[in-house]
Amino acid sequence: MDYQTILYEAENGIVTITINRPEALNSLTPEVLCEMADAVEAAAQNPATGVIIITGAGRAFCSGVDLKAASSLGEADIEARLHGPARRLQSVMETAPVVVIGMINGFCLTGGLEIALACDLLAASEDARFADTHTKWGLRCMWGMSVRLPQRVGELKAREMTYTGEMVTGKEAEGIGLVNMAVPASELKSAVLDLAGKIMANSKEANAAHKRLYYLNKMDSMKESLEREYSADQSSGDAQDRIQGFAKG
Repeated sequence: MDYQTILYEAENGIVTITINRPEALNSLTPEVLCEMADAVEAAAQNPATGVIIITGAGRAFCSGVDLKAASSLGEADIEARLHGPARRLQSVMETAPVVVIGMINGFCLTGGLEIALACDLLAASEDARFADTHTKWGLRCMWGMSVRLPQRVGELKAREMTYTGEMVTGKEAEGIGLVNMAVPASELKSAVLDLAGKIMANSKEANAAHKRLYYLNKMDSMKESLEREYSADQSSGDAQDRIQGFAKG
């Protein structure tokens, strides 16, 4: 498999997909989203795959959408080239018949957080940084943040994260139920591999069946809310000024 923006590694039934744009803090472009979705789909369809790990190269898991690239897209292009691929990625992650673990090293911001929330389990370094910065840029979430974040951390904490845009450390994320575990950065990979090993020691078919039940039960309550989020205008009146200012800076 030949990918330009991600790394794909398969070993002993564990597939690791790494967003490989460290110079841009692994920010999301249409190409990244499409390649990630293709990679997760390919891994999930391979009977040898027991667990999928998603992570980022360098000092970030994912800093969100590449705003410089997004600023050059028209509204129709943003829907077709960003929102569509992002939702497809989330869908293949949530419906894959294997457990998907997010290994959160460093920054996990906004669109990156929305992708992370589609993982079955999350493990973070203690010094990781989580934030929803949509309001900083005058944008409204379009990839399920308004549904998945309160499901994970509760409505009050989700509102606080959205309204303030403030960072939450990996250790704090563990305390509010955003991640399953937070460990020192030097121990993150081994902790995730240990977790993957425990999962793979059990029945793959039973895990797949339980994952599907969790997904279907969650979607019963999510479907209408997601449709509401997807259908609304994505930006506030000052969004273009804020994004253009970032792009120029």
